[in-house]
Amino acid sequence: MVRNVIPTVISRRFQMDTSGTSAVEFALLSPIFILLLLGMVAYGIYFGAANSIQQIAADAARTAISGLNQTERQTLVASFVTNNAGGYPFVDASKLTYQANDSVADGSQFVVSIQYDARNLPIWNLFPGIAMPGTTITRKSTIRVGGI
Repeated sequence: MVRNVIPTVISRRFQMDTSGTSAVEFALLSPIFILLLLGMVAYGIYFGAANSIQQIAADAARTAISGLNQTERQTLVASFVTNNAGGYPFVDASKLTYQANDSVADGSQFVVSIQYDARNLPIWNLFPGIAMPGTTITRKSTIRVGGI
């Protein structure tokens, strides 16, 4: 009779002991939490870079509108990108390429297109097995030539 009582008492005491519960829960949930946190940071950096590229294209188009012809507008865009692209967060100015031309159809609009090689952003190292956005961020901005 004594032999059956001792294992029951020990098993009840073990079942009632909750001193290590927090450590086990932390060990199970912390990798998932850290992965989600890193994912949010990596995607935030990518979206920040994409927004910066769009802003560079829009600002370059606004700068170019003061030019009198296509050549002068292209020079203004080149000068703007060279002087200001390094000041945007998450953007390495040496990885930018741009094109600035009048629209092909009728020349009433001026289009600035900027491409950014985003392979150095941390998002590509985070989830190697799932689908990711393209490594080249391309944004365009169009502005009317000649006023209203």
